[in-house]
Amino acid sequence: MSDASSAGGDDTRPPGVDALHSTIQRITANIEQVLVGKPEVVRVALITLLSEGHLLLEDVPGVGKTSLAKALARSIDCSVSRIQFTPDLLPSDITGVSVYNRRAENFEFRSGPVFANIVVGDEINRASPKTQSALLECMEEHQVTVDGETYRLREPFMVIATQNPVEMEGTYALPEAQRDRFSARVSIGYPDAAAELEMVAEHAVQTPLQELQPVTDATEVAALQRAVQQVHLSRDLRRYAVDLVTATRQLPELRLGASPRSTLQLVRAGRAQAAIAGRNFVVPDDVRSVAVPVLAHRLVLTSEARAARRSTADLVKQLLTRVPVPRGEDERD
Repeated sequence: MSDASSAGGDDTRPPGVDALHSTIQRITANIEQVLVGKPEVVRVALITLLSEGHLLLEDVPGVGKTSLAKALARSIDCSVSRIQFTPDLLPSDITGVSVYNRRAENFEFRSGPVFANIVVGDEINRASPKTQSALLECMEEHQVTVDGETYRLREPFMVIATQNPVEMEGTYALPEAQRDRFSARVSIGYPDAAAELEMVAEHAVQTPLQELQPVTDATEVAALQRAVQQVHLSRDLRRYAVDLVTATRQLPELRLGASPRSTLQLVRAGRAQAAIAGRNFVVPDDVRSVAVPVLAHRLVLTSEARAARRSTADLVKQLLTRVPVPRGEDERD
């Protein structure tokens, strides 16, 4: 049986899917001028953008975490801000603060750097938990509340944060509530020899990031996000996503399984993956291909599993081999 029939879909594409595929190709080509030889990392970043999520880049220094974030931001003609997280950073340095205007004899709100379409948070785990918590409302509700007043953030809105998992001195581990708000986590890793050689040749004279030009804008990105929402997800695939997430809560190696929020992010990412592939329906492989980046960072190992050097990514991969994949005809809702 074909993937289309197993997903309950057809070959009729709704308006926006063709445009999405073309735009994503342009953004991908743009980013790959900066991040050489990492197509899988770029794919996850774009899936996160299209599914209206937030991305956590976790890796050692010097592999291109900030460059990826900046390249994605510069590829979209929209407002971008960068926050360097440090131990002395305050929540108001992120969200903004109310300042008294003597002339008008009232308080005026001065917005912080979070009021942008794309917010790049560099080394997020170097700020205190109090400061990290300033992003909780922003990431979940796309709004900021200061002194009892609520201010809406710009749309589209995306946080791209980086952190170094190796150097832990002077850092604060992200709490589960913060990690759960990141739709996906990805590690870039070292490039292979050929990609590194190409990078050295291209970066010898100037940094490609400096010459990068936008290939789309915020209005088009918002339209593409709406197009992704229309991608068909069958009842059986929704049940499959729930089964995957439920299975994480039953693993003896885990102290904390994935949350219901992760189920929502999993199906949204599956829709985005299908749209990137040029389809208006989701197939099982779409969900499976995003399961590790969406679920692994939300899981908390037991002390015994950590001592045994178990990996949450490996546990998710094991679940993908054990949880039955839907194969039959699905009903349209």
